[in-house]
Amino acid sequence: MTPLTQEAQTEAQAEKQRWEAETLQKVLDKTAERKKSFEGVSLEPVERLYTNADSDSIEVGFPGEFPYKRGIHPTGYRGRLWTVRQFAGFSSPEKTNARFKYLMEHGQTGLSVAYDLPALMGLDADSPLSEGEVGKCGVAVSSLADFEVLFDGIPLDSVTVSQTINAPAPIFLAMYLVVAEKQKADFSKISGTLQNDILKEYIAQKEWIYPIKPAMKLVIDTFEYCSKHVPKYNPISVSGYHIREAGATALQELAFTLRDGVEYVKYGVTRGMKVDEFVPRLSFFFNAHNDFFEEIAKYRAARVVWAKTMKERFGAQNPRTMQLRFHTQTAGVSLTVQQPLNNIARVAIQALAGVLGGTQSLHTDSYDEALALPTDNAALIALRTQQIIAEETGVVNTVDPLGGSYYLESLTQKMIDGCLDYFDKIDGFGGMVEAVEAGFPQREIQESAYQYQKAVERKEQSIVGVNKYAMEIEIHKTDILQIDETVRDHQLERLANVKSTRDNTAVLNALDKLKLAAQHNENTMPAIISAVAAYATVEEICVALRDVYGIYEEPAF
Repeated sequence: MTPLTQEAQTEAQAEKQRWEAETLQKVLDKTAERKKSFEGVSLEPVERLYTNADSDSIEVGFPGEFPYKRGIHPTGYRGRLWTVRQFAGFSSPEKTNARFKYLMEHGQTGLSVAYDLPALMGLDADSPLSEGEVGKCGVAVSSLADFEVLFDGIPLDSVTVSQTINAPAPIFLAMYLVVAEKQKADFSKISGTLQNDILKEYIAQKEWIYPIKPAMKLVIDTFEYCSKHVPKYNPISVSGYHIREAGATALQELAFTLRDGVEYVKYGVTRGMKVDEFVPRLSFFFNAHNDFFEEIAKYRAARVVWAKTMKERFGAQNPRTMQLRFHTQTAGVSLTVQQPLNNIARVAIQALAGVLGGTQSLHTDSYDEALALPTDNAALIALRTQQIIAEETGVVNTVDPLGGSYYLESLTQKMIDGCLDYFDKIDGFGGMVEAVEAGFPQREIQESAYQYQKAVERKEQSIVGVNKYAMEIEIHKTDILQIDETVRDHQLERLANVKSTRDNTAVLNALDKLKLAAQHNENTMPAIISAVAAYATVEEICVALRDVYGIYEEPAF
């Protein structure tokens, strides 16, 4: 080959530079389009490269030290592994009890209960509104009799149990305590978590019963009661999970969840409770979605914002008040019906983000949950996913192993700044209750969900097996769990037996006392516990409170 002349080399070099400039401009144009398309969906486009210039002014800190960016414990998972808490609940209390025991036999360390839609809405199995839903998306519970079967053989003073229930949460806490008392459990040892996050119902999940302010009053009743009688129990799990599942961005999930937490603290203080006495028992519940680094940054930012807010806004002095503890669940909304075995990979990556973000508790979704409730086999794979992360990957060997990463530290700071911007907007309404009443977080989430869906339709957001690498022939066939109507028949039989054998005069008296407690603005928990112990049903108790408080109807925003 003849060597190029100096002139030809110069011309070739210039052509290369023109090509590089044109290519760079195309990349910049594409980035600008992506930024416009994703406005409200992500913080901003990711830079090609991060250096110390992006994070040199950011304080990294140490684990176990305020503001706890790198974790609330100095030893991380070397001191204690996260709680392996698989979400479970389906069909009858008998079948769910068997699933609990199956998972515990295979290494699960905490229980997490999923209730069916009637229970979530405060309805009994024999309500006309419950038809077709009994035992379908969770376990059916209408009275203490169901609860006794659900936890048969499970010692409540030695197993931590998380209950995913919100509007009727005080009733389910009462059933839990009555069953524990029958087991002769030591209340000073009982630990577990009640979701009990009513604000996120109005924001995202929409399973409410009462108007917002009476519902907030019921939440604070549980705070006050647990603080006095069940000191190790978490009376709330402030939940961003459902906010994210409704279409929120990671930043919106972070901001709305933490600001909900601030609102609960504010209401508790107004009740006369001391911040450093009740806030340490508040816990949080976050989603683990697909953007690996964004999710880790979200968890780290959450700890910083909570610590500083408790110290600066509420004057907290107890370190535990400032230490945000959270449970993580992998993203149900990310699971696909198409090629469902791909979900195993999604769940593993999401779970790893939760672990690297420092979660205290973790649930991994089963690969078949886009199709139905999990089969035993799918639930076992989900459990094994956590165990593989814990036992084989080495990520538990050091605390916050990604701390100091130029990219991660920069992203964490952007999350913190964006979260505080949202705080300012919500404070402008007067608080989260007022912001919800004005429809602010609802509108923000609706817009983000819309933008995300449009990005999926334009194929700017890839979903493997759905809008990319799709296949006409289904290659991943899987068995699904079938729940037929016999579960309703079974539940109706037990409910009828309860109503025919209980002391109905005692039930009516207990319900009357509950109404009086609500009318006189007293703490309702003692009256609810008495009603539960008399075998008043979930719906009967909810109706008694509804007669005093009324019902919530969402306005058009």
